[in-house]
Amino acid sequence: MKSDHNKLNEVTRRLFVERMAKSAFGLTVLPYFSAQSFGAETAPAPQGKPGFGKAKAVIMLQLSGGLSQIDSFDPKTGASKGPGSAVSTKADFQVSSFLPQTAKIADKISVIRSMTAKVGVHEQARYLMRTGFEKRGTIVHPTFGAWAQNYLGASHATLPSSVCVNRPANHGNGFFPATMSPLPILDPDEGLQHAIAKADSTVMQKRLSLLSQMDGKFSEVVNDPSIAAYNDFYESTLRLMKGKDLQCFDLENEAADLREKYGRNKFGQGCLLARRLVEGGVRYVEVESGGWDMHKDIEGGMEDRGAEFDAAFAALISDLDSRGMLDSTMVVVATEFGRKPSFDGSGRGHHPLVFSCVLAGGGAKRGFVHGASDAAGGEVAKDPVSVGDLHATIAQACGLPIEKAVVSPSGRPFTIGNKGKPVNAIFA
Repeated sequence: MKSDHNKLNEVTRRLFVERMAKSAFGLTVLPYFSAQSFGAETAPAPQGKPGFGKAKAVIMLQLSGGLSQIDSFDPKTGASKGPGSAVSTKADFQVSSFLPQTAKIADKISVIRSMTAKVGVHEQARYLMRTGFEKRGTIVHPTFGAWAQNYLGASHATLPSSVCVNRPANHGNGFFPATMSPLPILDPDEGLQHAIAKADSTVMQKRLSLLSQMDGKFSEVVNDPSIAAYNDFYESTLRLMKGKDLQCFDLENEAADLREKYGRNKFGQGCLLARRLVEGGVRYVEVESGGWDMHKDIEGGMEDRGAEFDAAFAALISDLDSRGMLDSTMVVVATEFGRKPSFDGSGRGHHPLVFSCVLAGGGAKRGFVHGASDAAGGEVAKDPVSVGDLHATIAQACGLPIEKAVVSPSGRPFTIGNKGKPVNAIFA
């Protein structure tokens, strides 16, 4: 008679170890912290850095809902104009008057005005931008952080290689092992929750010993190599809790005036947290900003949400640059799609045919514009860039093997950006 334990899938085992860790340590994070964690034995060996390779870390700013290209990085005149106006910057291009702080650091960024896609529905477009693949019911694709960890290995001995801020992880590892999933920080002001030991070292060691005994009995019944790695997870968790690396998640260590400069809101503080994490050794950080679906009152939306982005983005670029980190950190401003050029006096509808994204640092040119939309801002006029091309460009900056395929558990080969081509004109 076969035991029902052998029917446990990876999700069931994952929930089991999470609950055991929480009971023993008061900790709710999973084994994001160590390549020795469960599932890591299936991870491919790091493949080196064959590409451009100047970017050592990536900060992805995801503007969920659809940033209006005309009211941000690609201002227009005439019927498309909208409530804002075009203003000069420190570079040889203009941005919307809704982005006055960004105008001051425009000499440090590259704007892509010719992004284009076919997906104009929120969930599917958000998935496409995060993974470089259109959403399918038969497979979940990895986010960029998982691709990077697959090829380059863990970025730090204790800290996670990938973190997402202001959103759940949502299995960002895709078809890669669970250890490549991003660590979620739902509120940057609160940092990493339940990561402080609530018992003294003697009690913790007793609990660890008990867990080891339980794991031993469990592994005798369940024929799964992942079980043997659970104790390594417990040990790496204890090392994190006892070490100084947790300070990376604590914004209280930052000066009050700098926190004000970023903006006392979840996106602004998320950007500041991203800088701290990258500085500490995290390779990939995504910070989400919601509220960009401006069908109505785009003026009010840009004065509110746009102002939060403007302050945080300019502060992040300036902060990284002043610390000598911008050349080795690529900052990406991404969004689901653009907005229609037709302006009804209130808002704009979904429009994936042309929109804008931004790259800064990591070897990207400074004060540069790639591609162009037409006069109305409704179609690509020059040098179209797909979402896959954008992912390939970021991968090129990080030195990842763009053309090297990874075979998923389903037996299908996949490449970063779904065979997209890097925009080499972006690089200095």
